[in-house]
Amino acid sequence: MPMLTALSIPSPSEGVWYLGPLPIRGYALAIILGIVAAIWIGERRWIARGGRAGEVQDLAIWAVPFGLVGGRLYHVLTDHDLYFGAGKHPIDALYIWRGGLGVWGAVALGALGLVLGARRKGIKLLPVLDACAPGVLVAQAFGRWGNWFNQELFGKPTDLPWGLSVSDETAVNAGYPPGTTFHPTFLYESLWCLAAFAVLIWADRRFRLGHGRVLALYIMVYTAGRGWIEMLRIDNVELHDVFGLRLNVWTSIVLFVAGLVWFVASAKRRPGREETVYVERDQPGVHAATDGESSG
Repeated sequence: MPMLTALSIPSPSEGVWYLGPLPIRGYALAIILGIVAAIWIGERRWIARGGRAGEVQDLAIWAVPFGLVGGRLYHVLTDHDLYFGAGKHPIDALYIWRGGLGVWGAVALGALGLVLGARRKGIKLLPVLDACAPGVLVAQAFGRWGNWFNQELFGKPTDLPWGLSVSDETAVNAGYPPGTTFHPTFLYESLWCLAAFAVLIWADRRFRLGHGRVLALYIMVYTAGRGWIEMLRIDNVELHDVFGLRLNVWTSIVLFVAGLVWFVASAKRRPGREETVYVERDQPGVHAATDGESSG
């Protein structure tokens, strides 16, 4: 391990522990904790909006596997050089437990899984997306700590007191001398996601957002942070060649604009919140939350 500068953030010496022959991976634990937190938060918010207990858990059976597949596909497509080409092993692309999940793919296919589950249960899509969106931010905040365990996706070198120290091998592989400390972009994004979660909860309670506006606000706030954090990262240098910006920065810009258009258009067409969260309006116990009910 490199010498730590004063007040630097150390990286774990191990990211995998063994209970007998069973490996326990820090990356996997971070993802699992995030999923559990997202389901718990989404369940509370869904009930507050007029949904039934247990339905978010049912939808998670669809959303979580789709999200994991989507996240892995996005990672493999944007980091294909890690798995394909001379000296590479394509089978490694299937080893999801080693790390490598792209947020955009996870959110996109996770949302598709939720759509399929909601249609089967007669649940309106936009209300349940609004209920679940803040919890996804908490899941992302947990998930970024998996990158810390794997010593990956850190930023440019820095001498700031909270610089991240990595192993000598990791620093050299990144093209820097042993002892270099880096921007802890995993920490920046984790903190940004938690702050964004607080913004969404406050805005939803204050303005009773509905018709997909919580999701649109999630897209805007998250991408605003992801854009500047992405500019600090030094992995995947080849993704800088899209008119001088990384692919994920362009993705953030496009999605921010799309979220803003969606938010404004929805507010003009359908102000307020949905009266019911189910497709069938004559089912018992489907009324939306009243003004006095918590949405958090």
